[in-house]
Amino acid sequence: MKKDSISVRNIWMVTREYGNLAGAGGVKDVTAQLASALAAWTGRKVSVVMPCYGFMDPQSHNFQPLQHNDAKDQPMTFQVDMNYVGEERRETLQVWQARLERVNVYLLDSPRFREKDAVYTYTAKEEEIDPFKRQGEGHYDYFAVNLLLQKGALQLMLQLQERPDIIHCHDGHTAVLPAIIHETPWLATYFKNTGCLVTVHNAGMGYHQDVDDLPFAHALTGLPWRTIMAGRLGESFNPLITASLYATLNTVSENYARELQESVDDAQTGWLGHRLVEMGKKLEGITNGIDPNAFDPKKGKELGLAASFDPLKSEALQGKELCKKALREELAKDGPAGNVHKHGFLQEDLQFPLLTFIGRLSTQKGVDILIQAALAMLEQQVKTQLVVLGSGSAELESQLKTLVESDQGRGRICFLSGYDLTLANRVYSAGDFFLIPSRYEPCGLTDFIAQLFGNIPIVHQVGGLVKVIDGKTGFGYSSNTAASLLKAIQRAVAVKNNDPQLLKNMQRQAVQTILATYSWKRVKDRYITLYKQAIAQKDEMAGIII
Repeated sequence: MKKDSISVRNIWMVTREYGNLAGAGGVKDVTAQLASALAAWTGRKVSVVMPCYGFMDPQSHNFQPLQHNDAKDQPMTFQVDMNYVGEERRETLQVWQARLERVNVYLLDSPRFREKDAVYTYTAKEEEIDPFKRQGEGHYDYFAVNLLLQKGALQLMLQLQERPDIIHCHDGHTAVLPAIIHETPWLATYFKNTGCLVTVHNAGMGYHQDVDDLPFAHALTGLPWRTIMAGRLGESFNPLITASLYATLNTVSENYARELQESVDDAQTGWLGHRLVEMGKKLEGITNGIDPNAFDPKKGKELGLAASFDPLKSEALQGKELCKKALREELAKDGPAGNVHKHGFLQEDLQFPLLTFIGRLSTQKGVDILIQAALAMLEQQVKTQLVVLGSGSAELESQLKTLVESDQGRGRICFLSGYDLTLANRVYSAGDFFLIPSRYEPCGLTDFIAQLFGNIPIVHQVGGLVKVIDGKTGFGYSSNTAASLLKAIQRAVAVKNNDPQLLKNMQRQAVQTILATYSWKRVKDRYITLYKQAIAQKDEMAGIII
């Protein structure tokens, strides 16, 4: 099939995260913003399938029970096979439906999904009820959760008599779906004109969703043994390796794709990228986009800011100073900030440059390096203040609490434990510089968001973070150590103190670059091209291990 002759009008996405419905990271933003951008195109139908978790209230988001086509007064329910080794099983699903920003969103409701209080990990509340469900640890039945979503999504398409042009699967959580289609004869016939794309949002070893128990993988997926064996990485069944046999794969920046397949950085994935190279599989790279309207500081009131401002206009930045003043006042007070726990405070009368960090507290995000740099910053009396917003590793949270309570850290560092969207907007808008010391970063969205708020990023230039241009749209460093991060901070602070016009130029150029290159309006076209490629390659993919 020639790619130029392919039309992509009916797009389905399968994901564990989506917009403000459920999320644990950047996947929620990418899926929602890409789906909306695609749906805005006249005549294109976009549908999304995801779980209905226990923390979600479908009706509060205007979802209604989906009705059976042949019985309008009955909610749609159906069963899917969920066999264990030596035990034939089925699980029942019900469906909720809503139309959000022109996208048809379907929630699959089941006891397995409903018992989850967070997307991927157990919560403190769950641990209280059952000590074996330790806070922060992944769900013990993660593979069954993933398979129930994928099988349920396919069954929903059958119930609705939908034959998508493309099924876009997000991360290892949904990557077995193409294999299920191709290795189930009647599904292969039904979806004979449907291509599959699998996007690897994070190739880190903790994100593969692989299974060591091969008989369990065989029973639950229903795939033939030849597929289970061909889909291994090391000795484990790996959904992403399996997907490469039947679908086109991409990741979320060109540089991350290169690192995975051409550099020693792939060691952090268990050599997933190099295994794909051995198999003759190319990992495409498309840098994520962003919706600038969602983070437009000119809409200050709508975003919960103290004032509006425009980074594109130097004369319209007074509002940013008001945002900084308001955040300092908020964080100088006793008690919580927003809906998070506040540890430490910011001394209100210290008019130092404000450093910010928002994200998951993990070693991947380089938070241990950030803490070391903050200690050195205090010891060397570098005149800055720091706000950290996020949650994650209990050990890193403990280190941050100790830091903010130290004599040196008092008034200089504030740790906001948890996450609050409106508070995050206030932190982004108030910050002078945004720290991203990630050990690896597939794309990075926080650098985009910070730039849109006039908050200049300071980044370890790895993966997708190479899009931050040193000295023009941000500050970058190559050696990911606390000393290198501190040196970059000192360089940024010197620019702010000695050349404020250069800083204003960087703020303006950063936003101009996003508008010209990285808005979803532009990036979506690259996905359409990749969708066509996936459809064109479908036939050759299907026969690779038969």
